[in-house]
Amino acid sequence: MKKGICLGCVVPDWDLEKRIALIKDAGYDGFESHHPESEEEAKQVKVLAEKHGLVVHSLMCGTHWQFPLSAPDDETRKKAIEGVEQALNFAAVMGAEGVLVVPAVVNEATDYKTAWELSMQSLTQLIPIAKRLGVQMWIENVWNRFLLSPLEFAAYIDELNAKANSDGDGLIGAYFDVGNILAYGFSQQWIRLLGKRIKRVHVKDFVVGEHRFVYLLQGDVNWREVIKALHEIGYDGWLTAELPPYRWASDQMVRDTAQHIERIIKGQV
Repeated sequence: MKKGICLGCVVPDWDLEKRIALIKDAGYDGFESHHPESEEEAKQVKVLAEKHGLVVHSLMCGTHWQFPLSAPDDETRKKAIEGVEQALNFAAVMGAEGVLVVPAVVNEATDYKTAWELSMQSLTQLIPIAKRLGVQMWIENVWNRFLLSPLEFAAYIDELNAKANSDGDGLIGAYFDVGNILAYGFSQQWIRLLGKRIKRVHVKDFVVGEHRFVYLLQGDVNWREVIKALHEIGYDGWLTAELPPYRWASDQMVRDTAQHIERIIKGQV
C-alpha cells in the first residue's frame, strides 16, 4: 500500500513548496490536494509534486458543504454541480485519478429520500464530464446523516455506475474513511461489504466513548482487522492521513503520522 496525507493538513502557514518538500522528506509516496483557487494553482501543485517525486493521487472537492449536491434549491444545486465540475477539471490538470465528493446532506430541509434522489440527479449530470476528463468520482462516508449502512453505500455506488454504464471497477467508487465510521459502525465490516468499490482510504483514529477524533494508534480503530479486511478485498492503494497539525512543532505530526501508517501497513500494531 502507499502512504499519503492531505495537503491541507500539512503546516498550513508554510509556503506551498516547503509543505510539499516536507511530505517527501517524511516518507510519503504522495498526497491528496485541497481544492485549488485557480487552474494556475492546480498547475503549481502538479509542478511542485513532480519536482519532489510525489504523486497527487486525489483531490478533495471543497464546495460540497456550502453547496450540497442534494440541496432542494435549484440554484444551490447548480453551484454544487459547478463546484464538482471545477474539481474534476483541476484533478485532470494535476494528473489526479479522482475527486473526493460528499454526495448529500440530510437536514431539516432535505429528507433522506430527497437527498438520495437529488444527489443522484446531480452526480448523473457530472458523469459525462468525469468520463471526458478521465477522472473518477469517489463518494466519502462523512457525518452527513446519509448512507448510514454499508449496504446502502454499496447500492448507491452501484446505481451511479449503472447510470455511467460502468462495471464494478467503474467511474464511481467509495472513498472510505476508517475513522468516521466508528461513530456508527465497524471499519472492517464496512470494508468487507464495500469490497472492490473502495478506491481510496482516509485514515484517522476515533475514541468512541468520548466521540472525538485522535491521532493514529491512539483510538478505537482496530487497525489489525482493518488491514486484514483491506487485504481480503485486494486493496493495495493509498492510505491517506486526514489529521490536524499538532499545536506545537506541527511539522512533527506529518513525520509521526508517516511512521504510524508504515506500522499499520506492516501489521506492526
